Amino acid sequence: MSTDKASGGARTKTPVEVAVDWEALEDAFENNAPEVHSYLHLSTGEVLRVVDGIADPQMHSRIAADAAYVRVEPVSSREQYRWMERFIQMLDPSDLRDELTLAIDGRGAFRRFKDVLMVNAPERERWFAFRSERLRVFMEAWLEAHALTAVPRPAPAPPAPEAATSEPAPAPADQLGARRTRNAEWLRRQLRDIAATLGARDLDRLLTFAEFVKARRVARNYSQRHDAGNAEDGEAPSVPPPAPQSSAPGSVAPEEAHASAQKTLPS
Repeated sequence: MSTDKASGGARTKTPVEVAVDWEALEDAFENNAPEVHSYLHLSTGEVLRVVDGIADPQMHSRIAADAAYVRVEPVSSREQYRWMERFIQMLDPSDLRDELTLAIDGRGAFRRFKDVLMVNAPERERWFAFRSERLRVFMEAWLEAHALTAVPRPAPAPPAPEAATSEPAPAPADQLGARRTRNAEWLRRQLRDIAATLGARDLDRLLTFAEFVKARRVARNYSQRHDAGNAEDGEAPSVPPPAPQSSAPGSVAPEEAHASAQKTLPS
């Protein structure tokens, strides 16, 4: 493939068609953390992220030797700060506009800006749309500068049906407890590694979902403790009374039938 690297090579004469993964490329342009490096694969359109301290140190040299990869230059923090300023200017005079203006003053501006928008869903979605539009302009200009033409991605193949397997025998309780502990630690490490590669929008979604799961768990634990406390105090769980039965001609009420049965029992 005759495409030069994004680190300063000359443009190719013939455009190269790439089935770009737009969402992954958008995250790569947004994430300008110095330890995160993103590469676009020209054959698959996938975006590879290499995080210093996590990935193999030889990964960069192997990618540099592969002409199928083009390094992605993310949008600078200064430019993304200008986006916040422009977005604030688009808002009507209001308390929210004043809060956002104060939020972007000084260090930690990006975090404070997002925190203010967290409590205002309509404007938060409007900001996401505005930022995605700005990112798309940069992405299209970058593709054009590297003589790359984006084409639609192929539809994913349907998943193959899973073969029926016999259900394994249950493991002992002590083994299950140890296995859950190991799985939890492994999952925490995986979550930290994944979070280091995500952009701000995906981190916002991940944080929102995590807070929802935490709140649901707290509510479930409270409900269980409340029911257990009622049982210790001798209070039976509330059960709705049975539906009233209509007395048809010739029928006997349940109380009368019970009293009659007791009279017929031998003493």
